[in-house]
Amino acid sequence: MTGKAKKSVASALPALPAVLVTEAVRAALKEDLGRAGDITSIATIPDSDGAEAVIAARKPGTLAGLALAETAFTEVDPEVIFKASKRDGDRLAAGAVIARVSGPGRAVLAAERVALNYLCHLSGIATETARLVALVAHTKARVCCTRKTTPGLRAFEKYAVRCGGGWNHRFGLDDAILIKDNHIAVAGGVGAAILRARAFAGHLVKIEVEVDDLDQLGEAIAAKADVVLLDNMRPEMLRKAVGLVGGSARIEASGGTTLETIAEVAETGVDYISSGWITHSAPSLDLGLDIEKPRRRAKKK
Repeated sequence: MTGKAKKSVASALPALPAVLVTEAVRAALKEDLGRAGDITSIATIPDSDGAEAVIAARKPGTLAGLALAETAFTEVDPEVIFKASKRDGDRLAAGAVIARVSGPGRAVLAAERVALNYLCHLSGIATETARLVALVAHTKARVCCTRKTTPGLRAFEKYAVRCGGGWNHRFGLDDAILIKDNHIAVAGGVGAAILRARAFAGHLVKIEVEVDDLDQLGEAIAAKADVVLLDNMRPEMLRKAVGLVGGSARIEASGGTTLETIAEVAETGVDYISSGWITHSAPSLDLGLDIEKPRRRAKKK
């Protein structure tokens, strides 16, 4: 790489708020442990037995979700030790060791599935995001997620997108105004909707409007939208739209973007490309936990 080195994804990631992590993990553990706990481990493993395990990648990908995995183990038993050898955002080769876990055997196994559920799901999102980001690296376009997330997991799924080198769109209905086709239909037109939004919004709230054709785009430009979302437009129309905007607003392309089409969309000159499937349909990354050796725990004095 020539010139100034790019900052790594891992070093640029914001930390997940600990309170969100703990709250989500406790709910997941409560769901899994039920009313009696891990009765299989209780029945088969003496309380005195410890375990040492390794979490590793079975397929290549991009890592996300370490904080959730570690919290799953330590919430079950604070005596469990979780030592990560990778960081969120790291690219993983097949067989790469992600972390080592040691502690009471019952606790390690009771937390295993919750930890892996988070790691596999979020790493899958990060992996698919990284694939899209690589395909548009030769352009200025940034890959963004949407609000098409799993209820209760939005903060973590959007974090996983960042782990893959992508960018976040709005987190909810309250942090930006996005005027879509149904808003326009009720409001009576693109221009009218933007003018009302402008009168309502504070100075820090951006206004984005979704348009389906170049006529609507002209209205959005005239009404001075901050961002225009070009919905389901083919590349040739996207190029015309970019020319019409002429830098007066940020441009987002959305609708049906795939691994096969994203490069062509990015090459039209848009600023952002949003994708819903990287959060709602990304396959989990195959990661696994294997016991390396059982051990007898020292008795407490």
